Amino acid sequence: MPSSPSGPVVPPDPSPDTTPGTLPVSEPDPTSNPQVEVEVGAVAHGGHCVARSDGRVVFVRHALPGERVVARVTDGGEGAKFWRADAVEILDASADRVPSAWPAAGPGGVGGGELAHVALAAQRRWKRDVLVEQLRRLAHLDVGPEGQVQGDVEALPGDDDRGGLAYRTRIDLVADDAGRAGMYRYRTHDVVPLDAMPLATAEVAELADREKVWTRRWRPGTRLELVAPSGSAPLLLVDGEPWRGGSVDRRSNARRSVVELVAVDGFEHSFRVSADGFWQVHRAAPATLVRAVLAGAGALDGARVLDLYSGAGLFTVPLAHAVGTSGSVVAVEGDARAVKDARRNVHGLEQVVLRHGPVDRVLSAGREESLTAAERGVDVVVLDPPRTGAGRAVVDGIAALAPQRVVYVACDPAALARDVAYLAGHGYGLRGVRGLDLFPHTHHVEAVAVLER
Repeated sequence: MPSSPSGPVVPPDPSPDTTPGTLPVSEPDPTSNPQVEVEVGAVAHGGHCVARSDGRVVFVRHALPGERVVARVTDGGEGAKFWRADAVEILDASADRVPSAWPAAGPGGVGGGELAHVALAAQRRWKRDVLVEQLRRLAHLDVGPEGQVQGDVEALPGDDDRGGLAYRTRIDLVADDAGRAGMYRYRTHDVVPLDAMPLATAEVAELADREKVWTRRWRPGTRLELVAPSGSAPLLLVDGEPWRGGSVDRRSNARRSVVELVAVDGFEHSFRVSADGFWQVHRAAPATLVRAVLAGAGALDGARVLDLYSGAGLFTVPLAHAVGTSGSVVAVEGDARAVKDARRNVHGLEQVVLRHGPVDRVLSAGREESLTAAERGVDVVVLDPPRTGAGRAVVDGIAALAPQRVVYVACDPAALARDVAYLAGHGYGLRGVRGLDLFPHTHHVEAVAVLER
């Protein structure tokens, strides 16, 4: 994929044919907004490409590096330092442009499919470029072709066969003013009604059809959560309540949790998770991430492991099996519901201790919820923070424990790079990073980084 010498940058504020032509624009059509013709440069973190118009930076969505496009400005006035824009006409198309896999996520459409016009292989190059550049810019690392970023961003099993579609086991929808189910238009609170969601698995699609999600008229503003787990029947939640047979299921034993099965290299476990709790949305993500974390952690028999942001125990349980009865795993999670799920999932694993509390407070000394003296002796720290990353206080807390190895699961390259820089200040060097394509047709990329000192 062509790119400018400067490489990807971060914008402030963190269905087309393959031939040139005009792209479809979802209503409302902001025809009063100015249009500019630009040469598209490097990819930028956040699903944009960087262009310039009369010296002003323009972050352009729905474009590809090397293209010449007409872009409609969507955000920014005459005095703005930068503009946001959508490519609405392609004058010179990239060889990596393909017909959109999800036209409703095109210019003026819903968020969540901003790379649907990019060939899958090129999407992964795009994501690797962003991952590498964030580590260069924010962590000041030389992570070139032979550096710490290991190979290409990896496809998950089955994705290439499905064209990067039908992978989401969970989707969230909201009803518009007319009661039609849809999703929010990008960077707005306007709802775009939909009649399908091509990133959803077949099981989610079948659930939507069975419950008439797309054709039923809901109360405006209704929130719909469709969940199709690997180990139990699909479930629809309406404003957080289970839905059954066309209405809210008010039975005292109404199902509010689901079962997820994870099998990795001889390890098999059944996880019970709150239906509206956090779980990886890609059907193959749980097993892929467990495999990557165990590989990054290395030999664990008898080791002392600290699992931060441990959720329902996706990593806690396999780590407990890896350390054995002579090792230990202390899992720290701030969400009470997730800890409740984890208690069920670690039942019978005596080597596991669950701690409920904000991670930074649990790591700091001298608080009621702090780790005990015995729990502060650790060999390996595994952390899977939210998109904002761990931050300085958590990194400082990790470093104070002096683990030999840190395995960091990240869903945002910029947050990862910032925290890698913080860890470097404590003497931890980056040994390797794997990029995983958990979210095809979006700009999001998961990364598993291993650091040692």
